[in-house]
Amino acid sequence: MSEAARYRENYQDEIDGAAQYRALADMESDESLTEVYLKLAETEERHAGFWVERLKGIGERVPEPKPSLKTRMLIRLARRFGSQILVGVVAANETLGQTMYDDQPETEGQGMRADERSHARILSVLSESSPQGVEGSVLARIEGRHRSVGGNALRAAVLGANDGLVSNLALIMGVAGATFSRQSVLIGGLAGLLAGAASMALGEWLSVQSARELTTKQLAVEAEELEAMPEEEAEELALIYRAKGLPEDKARELADHIMEDREAALNTLAREELGIDPEEMGGNPWEAAVTSFFLFAFGAVVPVIPFFFTGGTGAIVISMALAGLALFVTGAGIALLTGRNVVFSGARQTVFGLVAAGIVFGIGALLGSAIH
Repeated sequence: MSEAARYRENYQDEIDGAAQYRALADMESDESLTEVYLKLAETEERHAGFWVERLKGIGERVPEPKPSLKTRMLIRLARRFGSQILVGVVAANETLGQTMYDDQPETEGQGMRADERSHARILSVLSESSPQGVEGSVLARIEGRHRSVGGNALRAAVLGANDGLVSNLALIMGVAGATFSRQSVLIGGLAGLLAGAASMALGEWLSVQSARELTTKQLAVEAEELEAMPEEEAEELALIYRAKGLPEDKARELADHIMEDREAALNTLAREELGIDPEEMGGNPWEAAVTSFFLFAFGAVVPVIPFFFTGGTGAIVISMALAGLALFVTGAGIALLTGRNVVFSGARQTVFGLVAAGIVFGIGALLGSAIH
């Protein structure tokens, strides 16, 4: 893309953003949120002015400051069906575009990169709100996300054990269908248990470790911005509090008070803007890995147990019976998390799990016959 084309594209993006924010301000009945949208629009218009000067500097014609057809259609839809349609689109665009200026040398030291990240953070709060403003339940989730660990842990325990149970039951039945050899089934079941548990543990370690590394990077960027542009960060924090419904004077007073202590300011900005708890940093990857390993293994060992003591048809029947009971328990546990009927969910889980195991048993029998 040529320099002129890039400038024009940036200019049009900012014109579209300003038009969307001003449309949201027109549709908003809450004065606090109206002011937030107008401030965001002013920032976009300032950015557009920056690109106007760059276009003039290389002798290019400056396009008419007119929103694109796509933006005009979105605004019409929002006026017809509600502002949340537009809020969701704008939030998605801001999230995707928050690094759009990071590799454009003209924006170095202009504050535009920080502005884009700021807009993404503010819209992440507004996008989950109702048309009348940010709901208390949403704010509680944003501000106290770390307090939901207990529920998440229970969900992870139930689903982890269920994964081990279903996958290893299917594996054991497949091997049993191919050969009634107790030794083969036992080896296959234990191998499936260890392989699956190791895979789950590695996956969980990578997931949590990646989250920690991302969190560390985000905190480092936030600390740099706090050091380089404390006034902008205070303004951003005030805007977030305005978006939550605080009056302007109270929002600014609270933001200024927090900014007096840089460490407290960084912690607050991390929680309010990024949804990060600096004390937890996304969790302990080794703890998550070990927990996932044993949860998976706990479920996977259930259908293997009969083959430690016996073999043949009897072991298969007992294995299916034990697995069916365990499937019912995990299904009921999932129902406790979803609010569905416990008996229905438990029975559904049992039927689906046993049917899947039966199908794999049949496939294993066919393969066994073909091989032999």
